[in-house]
Order: sequence, then structure tokens, then C-alpha cells
Amino acid sequence: MSIAIVTGSAGLIGSEASRHFAKSGLTVVGIDNDMRAEFFGKEASTKWQQSQLEKELGDKYIHVSGDIRDDEMVENLYKKYSSDIKLIVHTAAQPSHDWAARDPKKDFTVNANGTLNLLENSRQFAKDATFIFTSTNKVYGDTPNRLPLIEQELRWEIDPSHQYNNGIPEEMSIDSCMHSLFGASKVAADILVQEYGKYFDMNTAAFRGGCLTGPNHSGTQLHGFLAYLMKCTMTGNPYTVFGYNGKQVRDNIHSYDLIQAFDSFYRAPRSGEVYNIGGSRFSHCSMMEAIQMCEEISGRKLEHSYKEDNRMGDHIWYVSDVSKFQSHYPDWKLTKDVKTILTEIYEHNTERWEEPVT
Repeated sequence: MSIAIVTGSAGLIGSEASRHFAKSGLTVVGIDNDMRAEFFGKEASTKWQQSQLEKELGDKYIHVSGDIRDDEMVENLYKKYSSDIKLIVHTAAQPSHDWAARDPKKDFTVNANGTLNLLENSRQFAKDATFIFTSTNKVYGDTPNRLPLIEQELRWEIDPSHQYNNGIPEEMSIDSCMHSLFGASKVAADILVQEYGKYFDMNTAAFRGGCLTGPNHSGTQLHGFLAYLMKCTMTGNPYTVFGYNGKQVRDNIHSYDLIQAFDSFYRAPRSGEVYNIGGSRFSHCSMMEAIQMCEEISGRKLEHSYKEDNRMGDHIWYVSDVSKFQSHYPDWKLTKDVKTILTEIYEHNTERWEEPVT
């Protein structure tokens, strides 16, 4: 039996990974204790996704309600499956820089210590397995805000003559900037993933994602930009835009496209790699543009307000340059742009979210 361990298996990326690799022939051992509900409240719970996975995948999915910081639990799991483990997809995290400031110690232990726990047990019991880590563009801190940016009617945009016009590459420095505490804990995990790959000759990669999204996202105010925006539009809940005149730009990658990238790396792994991964120029938008698309798709107006103060360490403009990954895996390509993603989120969640118009 060939095993894939997926942490955060009931989350957006974890659930997509669980489905994909189970259907590819691996037996998925999913680790998820629904800590997202603790972070963001009941509305962000992933229990519904766990139930769907168990129903859809049957004996190809084994659920473990455990905490990746639990040394004994993780070690026993690795000892149990040992050399049968072929793949680890590590998506479990505390994902919000707002939340991290409330409890920095828990944020760091989940993101950094939890990652170290998984890496060390991989080294001890499944050294030949491929280790894929969902890092974040927040490792670059606020350095992208130093780029020459131009304010337009609905968005900020980079000077078209700049070398990063096609997106931000992996060569951007992660030093001498403000990361947010969340960014700092993810930097620690990111560096550990690189180090274990290079120092111990393991197949590891840190994928520095832009906005990761899709119809299975349990979006909430502090995490899950597009899903929460569409949810507010559909339900009539008010939405708050923070800073930059609502013109801040993000690239958005659908969970399907991200998992296809993970699959490409799994089939031809490398050691200690770092990849910027996101929607790139193919799939990106400003906050104001996203609001317009949500209203157009749903046929409803979004009740939104504006607060001048931007979130600490937040990016004004971030678009991923994915050319390094594409050069290593030329068969991989992006397939879903922002409008397609928002339409999927709307159609997939109509019964759960939409309230009748009165």
C-alpha cells in the first residue's frame, strides 16, 4: 500500500490534494483536527468537508483527528506506515496574519514547530518520500510595496518597464522588511523545508502561494478573500475593505491548478526547491475589480465599507512570476482565471449561502 499523508486534509488545498492523490492510486492518511473553527469560528469549520471526503473516498481515505504539534501522535503515525509513505502534502497552518498577532506563540508552534515535526519524522521514517509544503508570498514581507507602483482607476499596477512586470520571482529578498508575525512563522517553516532538502538530500519543495482559492473554501473574514467576498455578496452580510483605496491587487490560483502543480513535482521531484506559485498575470484582480465581478455574477449588490488603515505588512500589488516552475515542469499550465473561479464559488455554494431576494 502506497501512502500519502495530507495535513489540513479537510481544508481547501488539503481536500483537493486528498481527492486527487486518492484517485491517483494512493491511500490518503488525512490529518485534520478542525482547528480552523478555533481560529475563525464555527462558520469556518471544515467538518463538512471531512464528511464529504470520507463518503466519497471510502477506504482510500483514513482520517486522523490529530494536531501536527503532537510529537507522539506524528511519530506513531510515521512508524505505522514508514516506507509505505510516498508523499507528504503539508497544508495545515494558522493562515491569517491578523490572527497571528492575537496569539503569536500558537501561530508559531503550528506553522513552524508543526512543520519541523513533520520534516524530522519524514527524515527518520520516510526519507525517500516527496515533501510538499504550502508556503506563502508573505515570506517576502512588505518588500513588494517598494516596487514602482502606479495608481489607476480600479487598481494599483507596477510600472510596465520594471523587470517584475510579469510578476515577482523567487529572487526577491525576504530580509529587512516587515513580514507580520504570520509571515515570520511561515518563513521559519519555509527555510526548514529548504534546509531538510539540501542538508539531508530529501525531495522537498516550498510553494510560495498567492491567494489560494476555490469553491470548497470555508471562507471567513480573516482568511479566504474571494470565497468570503462572494459569500457576503450572496448573503447580504457587510464586507470591509482595508486600505489602499480598495485597489490592492492579488493573483488567485484555483486549488485544482495548484494540485496539478503538486502532482507534477511529485512525479519528478527535486531537492530543496522554492517556487512562487499563483494565478500570475493569467488570474489576478484588485479588490474593487473582484467586487464588481461578484456583483455581476450574483446579480446582487455588495454592502461594503472602507477603512483607511491597511493590514500590517499587507501587499499593495502582488502577482506571482511562475516561470521558474513552468521551466521545470513545462506541461503544467493555469486553467482557471478569476472570473471562472468566482463563478464556480457562486454555483457551488448557492444552496448553502444564497438568501432569497425580498
